[in-house]
Amino acid sequence: MRQIQIRAGDVQVIAELNDTYTADAIWKALPLSAVGNRWGDEIYFSIPVQLQEENAQAVVSSGDLGYWPPGCAFCIFFGPTPVSRGKEIRPASPVNIFGRVVGDPTVLKKVQDGETVVVEPLSTM
Repeated sequence: MRQIQIRAGDVQVIAELNDTYTADAIWKALPLSAVGNRWGDEIYFSIPVQLQEENAQAVVSSGDLGYWPPGCAFCIFFGPTPVSRGKEIRPASPVNIFGRVVGDPTVLKKVQDGETVVVEPLSTM
């Protein structure tokens, strides 16, 4: 299992990547550092990885890591977005799920728009 550390301000979470082509491409691009944007309870930022849709999902779960093909963006979901219906978590358009936050993803609510997000590889188990 490949693990990554995601840091923004005082917030730090660990996530595990799945076994998809998207996860492989993002793992190879690490470490990453970018200015994070908030969109409801989602943090996203552009990364230097260009991929097509891979089993893309229109509705995701809290803690999912998604890659958004139209914006070449790394997305972290931890609650509803402006286009969610009810309590669902809906990206702007379908995303490739490539991993999940280990533990409680709602700690990411403390991350402000415009904070620098750093993503680093932790381990391959």
